[in-house]
Amino acid sequence: MKLSYQARTKSGDIQSGIVEASSKEAAILLLQKYDLFVTFLEKAESEPFWARRIRFFGKTSRKDVVIFLRQLSIMFKSNIPLFESLQTCYSSQKKIDFREKILKISEEVEGGGALSKAFSLFPDVFSAFDVSMVKAGETSGQLSDSLTYLADHLEQEYAMRSKIIGAMIYPIFVLIVVIGVLIGMSMFVLPNLTEMLISSGQELPLVTKIVIFGSSFIQKWFVLVFLAVVISVVGLTQYIKSKEGKIVFDRILVKIPLLGDVAKKIFLTRLAENLSTLIAGGIPIVQALEIVGDVVGNSVFKDVILETRDEVKKGETVSYVMRRYPELIPPLFVQMTIVGEKSGRLDSALMNIVGFFQRDTDAALAGFIAILEPAMIIGLAGIVVVVVASVILPMYQMVGSI
Repeated sequence: MKLSYQARTKSGDIQSGIVEASSKEAAILLLQKYDLFVTFLEKAESEPFWARRIRFFGKTSRKDVVIFLRQLSIMFKSNIPLFESLQTCYSSQKKIDFREKILKISEEVEGGGALSKAFSLFPDVFSAFDVSMVKAGETSGQLSDSLTYLADHLEQEYAMRSKIIGAMIYPIFVLIVVIGVLIGMSMFVLPNLTEMLISSGQELPLVTKIVIFGSSFIQKWFVLVFLAVVISVVGLTQYIKSKEGKIVFDRILVKIPLLGDVAKKIFLTRLAENLSTLIAGGIPIVQALEIVGDVVGNSVFKDVILETRDEVKKGETVSYVMRRYPELIPPLFVQMTIVGEKSGRLDSALMNIVGFFQRDTDAALAGFIAILEPAMIIGLAGIVVVVVASVILPMYQMVGSI
């Protein structure tokens, strides 16, 4: 059963959460192992919706997982027993959601379960890739090395993702400014000018009529326009999250000029790095390809990877299938894969590809942002020019007619 508890730590801090145990007595004994002195313990009830929403802000992030694995690998490498290492990670974790998961993992390990099996209980936190790497370490007796390797890998992946998000902040900011300028001018600036221009009685230029119509429409139907935009964004987001929508979006993404090239390089880097890590960790090539297909993040590349898996089962090589898709996989990638297969060091060859494509991705992303930023500024300037021209042209006509 799930029990809601409140307890005090040795330092006197109050801590609360949910623990799963067969009885209240078992829950108290379990919490006492973590030096917690229980002050309240009741069967957990369904949380009201507002409480669940507040807990969203404490949701486990990928950064939390990276820090957890790094701590665990360091302590385990220092010959600290796995259960004690998990206890330490539990004590140092601030987010309640993740603390509860670590507590459940430590319960499984204390009961004699494998760490990989405990991780697999939380697929929303630990991916199939994470579980497979830990399982490979357990099988080979090199769990410490596997945890260290996995932590390094996830740190690199997190750094790449942070770099991409950071690069997109400025363009998004410019887009918000453009929308704000349009709404502000339509609601507060243009209405007064419109009254003056219409009261002049002169025939207005086409651009002025268009701007006046747009301003009047936004001013009159602002709420409906706002709701329509919100509904469209939410609907599109939900469609992209669906299976069919993701397939359509992924196909469009890799075909968009400039952005598609950046996306391909990111997916190729992820493919090579994940596959290299799994092979180096002792995962069979067929199983490694299946795992990479699930974590690569793009359905177009996933189809290619799963086709490669099926052909490898029949005795073909990885490069045999990849050379069929030159629009997705460049010749360098294929050639390095062939070299790795011939030398029996496919993991090393793939990791060399990762180094090259990471630098190439950084350059491509920087180039894309370098083009996107001035393009958006020019677009903003163009909108302002059109609005200003729509006001100045009729004024010139008024002056000329005097």
